[in-house]
Amino acid sequence: MDMKSPVSRDSEYRFYRGPVATCVANGIQAANFLGDRFLRKTRHSSSAIDRLYADSMNSAFSATESFLVTGAPHASAYYPRDFAWFYPDVLDPDTIMDSEDAIRRVRLLERSVRLMLEAVRAGVVTTTIIPAGRNRYIGVNYFARPSDTLLGILAGLEQIIGADQRASASYLGLSQGAHAGRLLLVEYREDLKKAIVELARSLEPFEDDGAGYLLCDAAAPRSAATDTRAERRRFVTNACIYATFLRAIELEVIGIDELEQLLGRELSRYKAELLSLFGKRGHISHSLDCDNEAPSSCVALDFVNVPRGFWDLKRRSERALFAATTDLIIAEPRFRVPNTFHFLVSVDNPRRKMIHKIASPSYQGRSSWPTFNVEFADRMLDFDEFSATDTYGSCAREILSAIRAATELHGGYQELLTEQGLKYCTWAYQGAVAHSWFPRFLTVWKRAFGTPLLDWK
Repeated sequence: MDMKSPVSRDSEYRFYRGPVATCVANGIQAANFLGDRFLRKTRHSSSAIDRLYADSMNSAFSATESFLVTGAPHASAYYPRDFAWFYPDVLDPDTIMDSEDAIRRVRLLERSVRLMLEAVRAGVVTTTIIPAGRNRYIGVNYFARPSDTLLGILAGLEQIIGADQRASASYLGLSQGAHAGRLLLVEYREDLKKAIVELARSLEPFEDDGAGYLLCDAAAPRSAATDTRAERRRFVTNACIYATFLRAIELEVIGIDELEQLLGRELSRYKAELLSLFGKRGHISHSLDCDNEAPSSCVALDFVNVPRGFWDLKRRSERALFAATTDLIIAEPRFRVPNTFHFLVSVDNPRRKMIHKIASPSYQGRSSWPTFNVEFADRMLDFDEFSATDTYGSCAREILSAIRAATELHGGYQELLTEQGLKYCTWAYQGAVAHSWFPRFLTVWKRAFGTPLLDWK
């Protein structure tokens, strides 16, 4: 087993990697899933949205947890990418119930961010961190190296640093968290910069119709939150790399001049090239390998990327690509859970590993991820804001209303739903109530409807 040396003599953490460590991690994960399969007890909860939210927050931000997790059966493993994709509003004051809730969230987020930063310092930038004993962790890449792990770490750090800057930030715990976040940035800035430089140097040249581009997955797959597809040349993985660079610059982890020198081009040109390459058919293709397929089979809901990620929609050309892709998804019945505004990840199942066919069929394709639907709605609102129109506002509100209905129906905020809108239950995946994703939904709901869904004041 390859063991990374402790970061310092007084280090609290040890990280492990290598083939033997991966086998151990797989065994731990198998035990977690089996335990969930046979030992999980069904909770009968109120269907009232306020009670469901309170129960979810008490579970997601329990004082006994050492890291922020989803509440799904694989919750005993930690996914740094989630802080960009799923946890961007953990410290939104409008989603916090009371001062005790605020303190629990800040403490849990601070512990989570510190652990992730220690992993970066130890050179363990992986998709998954699995506990293997007291302060021992195994870093594992499932199926492919990550494109969005650093993005999640930066997003988590950014959130805690800005905890006291949001409107109505009246909780003392948020100010204390912000101070802790600024200290973390100072302590780990050089480690983060080293990781960003390595990421920039890992980009590969790619040619298409005589033009040159930079891709993170030209030769081999990189994973993103729609994980384990094992595909090359995907839009979302490359969009995550751009978003990572952007956040690193905003946090002053690296200067834009130094980064552009590493890329050999301006950052704005790097983004424009990605839009040109993946948008050459007039919409954003999920992958460059699906050019011969019908347009509706060539897009995926994860194109919406992450909050404050790839899309800023300030340019008319960018809005046109977003609108064309959005219209394809809205118009295609196969993207829709019947009789709802819940959208599926894709119209077809992507290529999958054998384990998915056995344990979690349709996990990445013919299923609905409520959190991606929330981001779809949020990007629609972005489009309307920057285009000064009311093009997608009603659709965004329908999406959010459908998620509320499903949450009340199924007794909690689901990680994903089946094609029919039912709870996603397979032999190895008995339940997936994504407690810690719930605040993001509340934040976007308030933006869409103008009033909070829940108000504790």
